[in-house]
Amino acid sequence: MGASQSGRLHMFQDLADKTGFSTEQINNLHIRFMYLTQDEDTLRREHLENISNLALNPIRRQIVEAFFDKRNLGEKEKGCLQEIGFEEFVTILSFFRPPKPNTAECLEMKEMKNIKKEKLRFLFNMHDTDNDGVITLDEYRHVVEELLSSYETIGAETTKAISDAAMLEVASVTVGQMGPDEFYEGITFEQFMQILKNVEIETKMNIHFRKMDKRTMQCGK
Repeated sequence: MGASQSGRLHMFQDLADKTGFSTEQINNLHIRFMYLTQDEDTLRREHLENISNLALNPIRRQIVEAFFDKRNLGEKEKGCLQEIGFEEFVTILSFFRPPKPNTAECLEMKEMKNIKKEKLRFLFNMHDTDNDGVITLDEYRHVVEELLSSYETIGAETTKAISDAAMLEVASVTVGQMGPDEFYEGITFEQFMQILKNVEIETKMNIHFRKMDKRTMQCGK
């Protein structure tokens, strides 16, 4: 029993060093992980889909898929996994780790930029569903459709018009005025960073840790 406890503490410390979470936060996440998986060693999509709060999120599909996207787990090849372990679970949630108090004063500006870039890359991957390095108009339309799906008064044509207009606005920012015969292929990651350069994503995209039991953990943007 003692050896098992010691091994777990060692694992928690390793994960804390890798992700920036405290060992107490890692322990809380482990409680959550075991609750979601019903004490299994791996987590599957259906485990996340059973979360009641997530069921109400209009982009729940993208959120769930993000946990199994190899790009978010530091793997070189593209594609998705069918299940993940606790380490991968913590790795994904580390994208939502809030900065520590006075982080901006303590860290080099370059390191702060790297934190923001990692979070933006995670968000970009959520929208680039076919892994081709570009958020296309069709992909963007799908996201807008899901975001507006709870509004019964907004029809499909209106949703399409909203997404198309937004994408044209993005095009004007990223590539400037296009000729009548030019086709806008979509948003690259570099353009995505340019669009969101004034958004403090490093402070907005985070997990709120409360006094947490198996059921209480909230994610916010």
